[in-house]
Amino acid sequence: MGQTEAQAGDSPTAPTLERDSGKAPRTAVLFPGMGRFDFATAGRFLVLDRYARHRLAIADEVLGFSVLERFHDAGADYSEYAQLAFLVASLAAADRAEDRFGMRPDVCAGASFGQKAAAAYAGSLDFPDVVRMTAELARCEREYFTTEHSDVVTHSVYRVPDEEFHALLAEMRDRGDWFDISGELDRGFYMVSLPESRLDAFIRAVRDLGGYSMYTMRPPVHARVFGPLRRKAEAEVFANYRIRAPRVPVISDADGTVVDSAEAMRTMLLDTFDRAIRWPDMVTSMAGLGVGTLYVTGADDMFHRLNSTARTFDVITVNPKNALRPGPPKLRSRAAA
Repeated sequence: MGQTEAQAGDSPTAPTLERDSGKAPRTAVLFPGMGRFDFATAGRFLVLDRYARHRLAIADEVLGFSVLERFHDAGADYSEYAQLAFLVASLAAADRAEDRFGMRPDVCAGASFGQKAAAAYAGSLDFPDVVRMTAELARCEREYFTTEHSDVVTHSVYRVPDEEFHALLAEMRDRGDWFDISGELDRGFYMVSLPESRLDAFIRAVRDLGGYSMYTMRPPVHARVFGPLRRKAEAEVFANYRIRAPRVPVISDADGTVVDSAEAMRTMLLDTFDRAIRWPDMVTSMAGLGVGTLYVTGADDMFHRLNSTARTFDVITVNPKNALRPGPPKLRSRAAA
């Protein structure tokens, strides 16, 4: 325990994919980041889907309580139990995509919270360990934000004109207002961490630019100032788990690099605390590897709809909203984007 395979002296690597050389298009699976997720939107899937029921039975045995019951009663978007249910739903959707629809991905990716599901799917962590780690990290973050940066939130904005938006950020910086870019999701689509006391003024400024606000995350995510949280999680949680090299190449959400070793996987999982996510870099990396079809497995209202996604890949979504419908999932062709 407490060692990656590389540290333990056994360091297999994932199969190496060459950059696209005119061969048949490859397939990738994306485990999306966690947006608003509650029992009303996902409960029916978790109760009725046989893949979800199987995953829940394992999670319940690991944790010693019913994830479904606690998720039903939690109410909070990002509670420990919502995170556990989201993890289960994401992997159950991938199980269904494999078993029912023949998904055989050459590449795996996880954006933000989706990294945990990606680590399990790629074989770097066993599912029971990912369940334990998810619960422990949720408690670790809750403890940290109780005393540190308790006034910080992460807010998502979209359709902002890039030049004017960066000018707004420069004005904030010149005034001494603290903020950090926590995510670049698409052209004009950003996640920004800032003090909650400045949130209303920021939303008004974005609106004045013609942009729109999406949602606010509490606790906040992916900011450089959260380095102490990274170190706390590494010492108190990650030290207890053996992380292996992935069986398939994984794409880092911080910069699009290919993760193919145990140490790189561990670093990627830790980077999520204090490095911004950059979806355009992930898209560029997957396209460069020859990915033509992208499965998005799990609850997702965003990544499969982004312009960069729709223009680059043929997209198939398998999620709690459509998984129980008869017939195969609908493919959204990039030719129609």
